[in-house]
Amino acid sequence: MDLPLGTSLNEVFSQLGTIDSRKILFWGEGVGEISSYVAGWMAGEGIHVIVLDGANRFDPYMVSTFAKKASISPEGLLKRIRIARAFTCYQMTALVEEKLISLFKKEEGAAQSPPLRVILLGPVTTFLDEDVSDREVRPLFERLLRKVEEMAKGGVPFFFFQPSIPSKNPPFTKGEMGGLMNSKRAYLARRLFQISDLVWKISLEEEGPKLVLEKSLTEIADRRFQIAE
Repeated sequence: MDLPLGTSLNEVFSQLGTIDSRKILFWGEGVGEISSYVAGWMAGEGIHVIVLDGANRFDPYMVSTFAKKASISPEGLLKRIRIARAFTCYQMTALVEEKLISLFKKEEGAAQSPPLRVILLGPVTTFLDEDVSDREVRPLFERLLRKVEEMAKGGVPFFFFQPSIPSKNPPFTKGEMGGLMNSKRAYLARRLFQISDLVWKISLEEEGPKLVLEKSLTEIADRRFQIAE
């Protein structure tokens, strides 16, 4: 995929079927509404979607909005979307390690197994709880990432939608990734950035959402080539 750095949401998602990537991160403004709209778009393509919502931002009305624009029954789309919510980092980890597997088995047990996609909405959000120590957060988040990696290698595409993480600096920037970061926020941001094959930053502008590509498959391939040399 070779799109301009500043790209509209529709342009990006029109290319999803051609993207050879299993882990795509979208972060920034309006991700709750956008991820909900994307779930509707996927369902409209005949794809069954599993949404694990750790930010409590999934909006079924956005699915209905897409359905009306596409002249599709909202009820038909919502039947293709399964939603599970997490309110703590322990619940989020359990959703990925246990609930996600059971949901997949239910879908695969159908007479005709449909294509599946997983949306993780706010994968970092529940881990920012100040009542949970860094010592607890890091192993939990690594467990979640290991399961995502395992399923992605098995052919399951993941789409991360992460609201901006409040901090002095933007949460996902190349400069920040290269620095020494020991805080919980920085660690979580860095690890989510690292695991993602593609990273898009979303900003809301007057003409609509705009995306800027911050990490690409070409960049990853170049880095691997340099390591091999």
